[in-house]
Amino acid sequence: MSEAERVPSPAAPPAVAAAAAAAAPEEKKGKEPEREKLPPIVSAGAGATAGLDRGSKGQISTFSSFVSTVNQKKEAAENRSSPTHLVFPNIKNVRDLPPICLDVRQKQRISVDAGSSETKAPVLPEPVLPVQPKTMKDFLEDVEKVKSSGDWKTVHDFYLTTFDSFPELNGAFKKDASASFNTIEDSGINAKFVNAVYDALLNTPQDIQKTVLKGIINSLLREWKGPRTKDDLRAYFILLQNPQFNNTSTYVIYAHLLRQIATLVEADHHFLVHWFKKLSQKRFKQLVERLLQFISLRLFPAKPEEFPPISKCSWWIPSASKVLALLKFIFADSANSLVHPPLIPYTDFYNSTLDHIDLMEEYHTWQSFGNSHRFSFCQYPFVISIAAKKIIIQRDSEQQMISIARQSLVDKVSRRQRPDMNMLFLNMKVRRTHLVSDSLDELTRKRADLKKKLKVTFVGEAGLDMGGLTKEWFLLLIRQIFHPDYGMFTYHKDSYCHWFSSFKCDNYSEFRLVGIYA
Repeated sequence: MSEAERVPSPAAPPAVAAAAAAAAPEEKKGKEPEREKLPPIVSAGAGATAGLDRGSKGQISTFSSFVSTVNQKKEAAENRSSPTHLVFPNIKNVRDLPPICLDVRQKQRISVDAGSSETKAPVLPEPVLPVQPKTMKDFLEDVEKVKSSGDWKTVHDFYLTTFDSFPELNGAFKKDASASFNTIEDSGINAKFVNAVYDALLNTPQDIQKTVLKGIINSLLREWKGPRTKDDLRAYFILLQNPQFNNTSTYVIYAHLLRQIATLVEADHHFLVHWFKKLSQKRFKQLVERLLQFISLRLFPAKPEEFPPISKCSWWIPSASKVLALLKFIFADSANSLVHPPLIPYTDFYNSTLDHIDLMEEYHTWQSFGNSHRFSFCQYPFVISIAAKKIIIQRDSEQQMISIARQSLVDKVSRRQRPDMNMLFLNMKVRRTHLVSDSLDELTRKRADLKKKLKVTFVGEAGLDMGGLTKEWFLLLIRQIFHPDYGMFTYHKDSYCHWFSSFKCDNYSEFRLVGIYA
């Protein structure tokens, strides 16, 4: 008996071994010439290689048993580790097998497309959006039928299906469900259809409105993790326009929607910004007002029991502010605005509720932490009204005056010098006949005291400045600087504004004086 015949095969099932032994004589007689023409089979084991000589006869049966044993073990192991495995049906000859080697998976792969249906591993299909059979015309006809029949079933089924998931939203409102629409200029959403569905929603029974909210909850929970596709962005774009979020009872859902939008990456925000600029003035203003109301009622709730404790939802206002910042970026009254002219004025972004909070605390938080993880409304100054900004700047200026004056007093005492009350102020002595030049000289010499409180004295005139002389100095200075004959500024009647004069100026220090004064 040769070494190949002594290869152990107790692990092979008896049926497999018997079948292999019975097939040996037939292979020896009928297929021997064919075997002589084929190249030698390369074995994975050194022991099996030693017993197989090129052209030797009577060895195929034993080797077939060995290969069968190896295949059985391999298939059993793969069945335990993976639910998907390749199956080789009706193998009657060893030569039907691929070459056996240690890294067979890397050196020889079976093409999924070329193999039979039994050898193909299941391939996940590309996500296909559901086709919505209803058009806007069909939907409006269903709504009209309800007025006469009173049967809301058809309309209820539409809302139930449409708001069940993000793919359903895209299937319902996308202009073409098969198109990608991966451009910033076109969202691919049928805006008129969205408006019609939302306008009709507010007039539906409560069970339909609750169905829509339940569908939104399920969609948000389902899409919370994972990368966002353009269809996901379109779903956010649609849901943010839902008028149901005007009601405080929906604020918990609204907050989670805002949170998901706020945490999108910058590239996704870029798409949303350009899609929102396509909204009508009415729809866009509704978005802004809804967000401002959400912030106000979270700060000062009419019924505190309606909302979770502020400690558990501290992310509500930051999320809403960030989404509001995306909308402000579109219609900002600036040269960088994406839309000219702006559809709404910048004052529509002001939140008058913020006038009643501790603005200085917000300001100090912003000064201490900047734009880091600590939230402050000063990070979003476009929501703070002019009156509130004036209060912040005025109080900050007063605090800086006191701080600088205190520091000057400490320096005097530390040098054992006698304190002087004049050191606490910015003292200016000017002549009425040379008001601009004297003021400029005083400000240039006393730059270190610019943040101190101002006191003005007119040369040759007795008087104590209790505020009146300072106001007079400001008034006279403004009249002289902005007078057309002075040549610094020209007045434009069309815009009612002063602008820099076109005349050549040899000394720009007077413009610096205006900047300090401002």
